[in-house]
Amino acid sequence: METVHGTIQTPVFMNVGTVAAIKGAVSTDDLHDIGTQVQLSNTYHLHVRTGDKTIKELGGLHKFMVWDRPILTDSGGFQVFSLRGLRKIKEEGVYFQSHIDGHKIFMGPEESMQIQSNLGSTIAMAFDECPSSKADRKYVTDSVNRTTRWLARCKTEMARLNGLEDTINKNQLLFGINQGAIYEDIRIEHAKRIAEMDLDGYAVGGLAVGESHEEMYHILEETVPYLPQDKPTYLMGVGTPANILEGVERGIDFFDCVYPSRNGRHGHVYTDHGKLNLFNQKYEKDMRPIEEGCGCPACRTYSRAYIRHLLKAKEMLGMRLCVLHNLYFYNHMMEEIRDALDAGDFAGYKKRKLEGMEAGE
Repeated sequence: METVHGTIQTPVFMNVGTVAAIKGAVSTDDLHDIGTQVQLSNTYHLHVRTGDKTIKELGGLHKFMVWDRPILTDSGGFQVFSLRGLRKIKEEGVYFQSHIDGHKIFMGPEESMQIQSNLGSTIAMAFDECPSSKADRKYVTDSVNRTTRWLARCKTEMARLNGLEDTINKNQLLFGINQGAIYEDIRIEHAKRIAEMDLDGYAVGGLAVGESHEEMYHILEETVPYLPQDKPTYLMGVGTPANILEGVERGIDFFDCVYPSRNGRHGHVYTDHGKLNLFNQKYEKDMRPIEEGCGCPACRTYSRAYIRHLLKAKEMLGMRLCVLHNLYFYNHMMEEIRDALDAGDFAGYKKRKLEGMEAGE
């Protein structure tokens, strides 16, 4: 996928840097080192702290965080809707209270586009409602219809903003979001409606929020064929290495998830032989790297025993090394997936990868 900030090779995993930084003391130099293509930041969090207008004054998100590759900003919708007790949804948008200091904020489609334009990201996400996977049919139908109306408003506002003289990124792209909980007919109908809007890409949202993996895979099988085949498809907030392999098989191009960084901060690391918990006693004297043959900054230099010592001593370096390893594992896995697709051997690769991870050490 060609963008103003460079080419994205898909399928791709986007590294989640919510507040313009990946948790775990990871620098932009580190991101280059571990093969990151796209960095994802959060519209809501950057709006409430430090402020999108301030970031615009400082030259936009790329300049602010010193990152020269693509950035995707999510719309803030998911965060707003997770503040259940603090928000009120209306046709014009959502009224809610800041989770930081409680001050009142309004965000609608236009405001979300304006914030993302101020940030100057490569790809902006449309403002949508993410209904619970357990919500009843009438609620989901009404919610999806409103999300469609909001998407039309996002598209109009994005076109206006991209035409302004002082806009940082006049080539900002817009992805729409398919919703519908686990009702396949609502999902399909919504996919058909948004496909007609000729957007730059399409996301499947509202999954991995409580439904089973089997339900998620079924919804993807039913929905993705109705999204434009010549545009990228993004599965939001997913997931485990197995989820990603299953998603690719069902036509997904973009993924993001906090798992690699969150798990890394707790000493849980991914390998081709499953996930290891480095707090376990058995690694106390284990002088092997986290994974033999891994090219990440942790495995090139340090042992499981030393990283475990750092974690037990609550030294930040232990957390940082685990996060770097996990993000490298995810980015490298996407490289392997792309190579397997090019070689026509994705089915074989997926089988081998899943069997290895399930077998354990």
